[in-house]
Amino acid sequence: MSFLDQDYREIITKAVIGKGRKFTQDTHIISPTHKPSSILGCWIINHLYNAKRKGEEVVEVSGSYDINVWYSYNDHTKTEVVTERVTYSDPIKLAVKDKQTVGSQIEVYAKALQQPNSLSCQIEKGDSKIKTEVEREFLVEVIGDTKVAVRVDPSGFVEADEDWIDQLTDDELINLEPKSSN
Repeated sequence: MSFLDQDYREIITKAVIGKGRKFTQDTHIISPTHKPSSILGCWIINHLYNAKRKGEEVVEVSGSYDINVWYSYNDHTKTEVVTERVTYSDPIKLAVKDKQTVGSQIEVYAKALQQPNSLSCQIEKGDSKIKTEVEREFLVEVIGDTKVAVRVDPSGFVEADEDWIDQLTDDELINLEPKSSN
């Protein structure tokens, strides 16, 4: 097949030219103001992130979130919430790559398939620190211009208006009643 052949055309279009996915688990150590007696709850809020292409094969997703831990202290007589801001950077290798890219205008998209979520939160033994396990997952896509080869009909067939004469009009379609199968 030759692209100079009269039966083919090259079309330049926007398409996904790279795609990747990554699941990450992190451990964070939080230092509360008091020695905790028990953990009453742990949640993650204020997740922000952005994505940038790093070279030909990697997209880096950078972001931050707040970890809130509600704990009791003073022998379970008082409670407090400690908040810690966490930053991260996840390099994501592109598993799908298009070699037929043209031009230099590239767009990078990231979607959090799993927002940061606390898997566990516990008091470190013999310490006054809190350890929490967090999971997150991202899908990234790189959009760019690519070439697509399409075959064209060498005879240049164009459908004539007469071919549509037997088609129903909108009014006829509205008034159709389905056949009863009784």
